[in-house]
Amino acid sequence: MTIGPVRRGLLTVEQFAEAVGLKPATVRQKIWRREITFVRIGRAVRFRPETAEELIQAGTVPARESR
Repeated sequence: MTIGPVRRGLLTVEQFAEAVGLKPATVRQKIWRREITFVRIGRAVRFRPETAEELIQAGTVPARESR
């Protein structure tokens, strides 16, 4: 059965917030505004771990080259 590994791979709002360094309320606000990708299973909201990485990569600002 493949349900076990799939379930373990999804993050709750609290786990996702901790992974990206945001408050759970901020994550819920971004869900409401559809600013981040999420998975809805019934009424439950979950996130793929890759979504956290993508959010971090999208907000990463490269360092300037030295002059």
